[in-house]
Amino acid sequence: MIDNPTAPPLLAPDEHHRLLGIVRGDGAWPQLLRFAMVGGLSNILYVAVFVAMHSEGSIVANAVGAVASTILANELHRRLTFHAADRVGWFTAQWEGGGLALIGLGASTAALTALDVALPQAGAALSALILVAVTALVGGLRFLALRGLVF
Repeated sequence: MIDNPTAPPLLAPDEHHRLLGIVRGDGAWPQLLRFAMVGGLSNILYVAVFVAMHSEGSIVANAVGAVASTILANELHRRLTFHAADRVGWFTAQWEGGGLALIGLGASTAALTALDVALPQAGAALSALILVAVTALVGGLRFLALRGLVF
């Protein structure tokens, strides 16, 4: 791609700075936006681990995926979502955020168990889709708890 110096920028400089200020802010909406972006990234890791380990059984794959994605998400929330790296240490974030993630793990395990009972031959794709839906619901509740209690 060749740069075209005569092409107008996508955003005017003042609009660009205003947008960055909104995204970087510490209000609830900017935090929710960053929380969703971190959640999306950690869910990609979660699903990748889940699908890669599905042959070990959906419950094992779910647990390993949940642990890996929770560690990543807690650290990104500490540093990026809530700008709390100077207030909350790594271990505290992992311990408290991990405790909240256990609730999500319980919900996702219950959903997978129900799927296994209702549709024993369900494949990895359907299982992953159910997991994404459950974790999205739990994620909203987790945001409120992390924002209000942990960070």
